[in-house]
Amino acid sequence: QVQLVESGGGLVQAGGSLRLSCAARGSIFSINFMGWYRQAPGKQRELVARITSGDTTNYADSVKGRFTLSIDKASNTVYLEMNSLKPEDTAVYYCNCNVKRSVLVGAYDYWGRGTQVTVSS
Repeated sequence: QVQLVESGGGLVQAGGSLRLSCAARGSIFSINFMGWYRQAPGKQRELVARITSGDTTNYADSVKGRFTLSIDKASNTVYLEMNSLKPEDTAVYYCNCNVKRSVLVGAYDYWGRGTQVTVSS
């Protein structure tokens, strides 16, 4: 079983910064990709940022230049550094991790419970 432990959400003023972290715990053979989605009230869930096993990153256009995704492979922990935050960034942020649990099985997709990020104007 794999669990994603999220932390770092909270309340911040516009222009401020937050750093989210997500640690993948459990039986993991390898990580295919890992990142963050978010869902704001009245909107569908959208990809924020993702990093692959080859260290290729993808960002939503709305966060490019402001958010930075990194990974500590030794601890299976991904970090999302969020700078110049805007009220439009307010959402529940969900960690997502696609892993291979053993050499004989395929990949599985796991989700965190979500952490609230609120940006005041």
